Amino acid sequence: MKPFACLLSRVRTRACLAALLAAPALTLAQGSDGSLDADTLQRIQALGEQAGAGLAPGAMRVAIEPGRLDPRLRLAPCERIEPYLPPGARAWGRSRVGLRCVQGPTPWNVYLPVTVKVFAPAWVAASALPAGSELRPDMLRQAEVDWAASATPPVVDAAKLVGRLLARPLPAGAAVRLGDLKQRQWFAAGDTVRLVARGRGFSVSGEGQAMSPGVEGQTVRVRTETGRVLTGQAVGQNRVEVQL
Repeated sequence: MKPFACLLSRVRTRACLAALLAAPALTLAQGSDGSLDADTLQRIQALGEQAGAGLAPGAMRVAIEPGRLDPRLRLAPCERIEPYLPPGARAWGRSRVGLRCVQGPTPWNVYLPVTVKVFAPAWVAASALPAGSELRPDMLRQAEVDWAASATPPVVDAAKLVGRLLARPLPAGAAVRLGDLKQRQWFAAGDTVRLVARGRGFSVSGEGQAMSPGVEGQTVRVRTETGRVLTGQAVGQNRVEVQL
């Protein structure tokens, strides 16, 4: 399966939504319940599809679903509305778009909630799986899922899933993400580990003694043969990497 992680980075999706925000200004009409009129909704949806087309090849698509404005708002008529991405707003999952009146008798600025969905193939649970299940190939199948539904993307390499234990139950059709898997312990405190220290343009290696258990993705302290204590990350069986 072709890896999609780089194509679906938040940076690329932010560029996608930026393209949406750079499009021609919208004409906004607000209903009494805070909803947008059909013409505005159609324009936002068309812009979302246009942005998605530039994000990645055909197997991937982006859908931007607009929410509703606060129905208590009473906005003055506006001839030209400028959409923008507010500082700190995410172009991924649930977010918001700013709408400001730049041509009208009374300037105003409001925020429209949006949901950015990024659909692409991923490995999902073929059937409901209880917590503690050891994943086998027959437990997985490929399906189109929303990558932006969680802060962590789905795992795209099935080989990295087989043999792993689930930390939580998964319903049928749910994408398997790193957060769904139990962390592996690569070594115990007191074990001899291979220590690799990396700096700009160089790396050195040696051995040391782990001062704490080496749990996947967590930091660990290692005492070197010279007595120096270094802090690194457990990255494999009896292996620790230190960034200098």
